[in-house]
Amino acid sequence: MDVDTRLLRYFAAVAEEGHLTRAAERLFVSQPALTKQIKQLEAQLGTTLFTRSRHGMALTDAGRVLADRVPALLDGWDHACRETRAAGKRVLRVGFLASAANEATPAIIAAFGRRRPGWRVDMRQAAWSDPTAGLAAADVDVALLRLPFPGQDELRVRELLSEPRWVALPASHPLACRDEIEFRELWDEPYVAAPAETGWWRDHWLGADEREGEPRIGAVTDQPDEWLSAIANGYGIALAPESAARFYARPGIVYRPVRGLSPTRVGIAWHPADDDNPVVADFVACCLDAT
Repeated sequence: MDVDTRLLRYFAAVAEEGHLTRAAERLFVSQPALTKQIKQLEAQLGTTLFTRSRHGMALTDAGRVLADRVPALLDGWDHACRETRAAGKRVLRVGFLASAANEATPAIIAAFGRRRPGWRVDMRQAAWSDPTAGLAAADVDVALLRLPFPGQDELRVRELLSEPRWVALPASHPLACRDEIEFRELWDEPYVAAPAETGWWRDHWLGADEREGEPRIGAVTDQPDEWLSAIANGYGIALAPESAARFYARPGIVYRPVRGLSPTRVGIAWHPADDDNPVVADFVACCLDAT
């Protein structure tokens, strides 16, 4: 019987969290989708893995047996995949989110090429619905990310740089003519937000910790083009890194500095299992040197 490793990762998250909602937030999937995947795994195995109640998800005897074995199984599979890729071709997979280390990226890749002749960097852009840019699913080896992000305590993270958070506004907005805006003046505005399953990463870009009251959501997007279109069409405003004004300049949108907000940070992240991987270590060193 063949079982998709993704189902096992989902099972492991639910087993560790003991709660579907928390596991779904950790995996960046919706709760109904996660429930469906768990039921699919139970159907394939022909047994019930969880006892469901309003208090959460408790492992059955069969579930405990699987929970004891899955972590080692997944670690072994991830290690085998990394070794196979390294033996087959010299490619380092680097996940990234839009605007993360944009200006430094060419210098990082050039420096890595000098350190590792014959190696190629495969840059993979992730949607904002996955703030780990593929690391959580082991789809990439390292990732350039905006900090903080959900699940970062389970990964190795080094901060590379920080920059102010600005605001992106429709050009027709009454505050668009200002040179600088107080964040308090933006509290009641509708916002273009990341998907809800991104948890406190989304909250960071809504300024949730630095405002009073709940933010109003005017639109939800997970790609830069959709985000820009929503702002330009007047569905809401959005907080953005200062560099967005250079990389995402669009007709109909203006970017302005905001007072009263802490800066945003960019980091490099990788799995603890790769602590001894010299290729990953070289890429991290290039990131630190370039920033």
